[in-house]
Amino acid sequence: MKKSGKYIISKKIDGVFTTLYDVYRFLLRFFKEVLFPPYEFKELVKQCYDIGYKSLPLITLTGFITGLVFTKQSRPSLAEFGAASWLPSLVSIAIIRALAPLVTALIAAGKVGSQIGAELGSMKVTEQIDAMEVSGTNPFKFLVVTRMIATTFMIPILAIYTGVVALAGSFINVTQNEQTSFSSFVESSLQNISFLDLFSSVIKATLFGFTIGAVGCYQGYNSSKGTEGVGKAANSAVVVSMFLIFIEEILVVQVVNAIR
Repeated sequence: MKKSGKYIISKKIDGVFTTLYDVYRFLLRFFKEVLFPPYEFKELVKQCYDIGYKSLPLITLTGFITGLVFTKQSRPSLAEFGAASWLPSLVSIAIIRALAPLVTALIAAGKVGSQIGAELGSMKVTEQIDAMEVSGTNPFKFLVVTRMIATTFMIPILAIYTGVVALAGSFINVTQNEQTSFSSFVESSLQNISFLDLFSSVIKATLFGFTIGAVGCYQGYNSSKGTEGVGKAANSAVVVSMFLIFIEEILVVQVVNAIR
């Protein structure tokens, strides 16, 4: 029994290191392919449209509710100390520094990550990727590189949009309760926001976007076992992306706080 247990543990450890090596090779191939022609601009634009524009309804609803609810929940605590006037500043700091990129990335991980994993997984198990190689097309550049670039580029844009929509939701709640004018709300919101806050937010969103694209493409491109593998690829793309996003959030916050 001891030998059997040790064998199982050893096999799992070997599997972890094998997966890490495969991920390393996958990312290395991406950086090699992205630098050299041919460039699939048409497919890249299509992926940006699918990832960015088609995500707007969900992002808009989520961002608006986030700003509205966060403002509503924060008011009693500030009012208790007679600091309700600080509400726009508090909300803007929370949204710009953390909520906008994080909420956008989590929504995209669920929608975009699962979509990429399932799409590439179905192409893999139905041998469409093999057919592309036979026809002379580079499937890695056409399928993987375009999607990873699109997520890396579009998630920061969606995060900025989420921040604007969230602040709009916050403004509606503030103006209903405190009768604050739009100009006063904007002035109070931007009062304590620095360039470092904006820069770190964009960097985080870019890193999150790259992670979502890389995980979704890796899981889908390397799926197997038929339809079961497609479902597993979509599920793994979401779970692993969200896990890595939280890890990256912690690391970036530590770095930014050290700089600040």
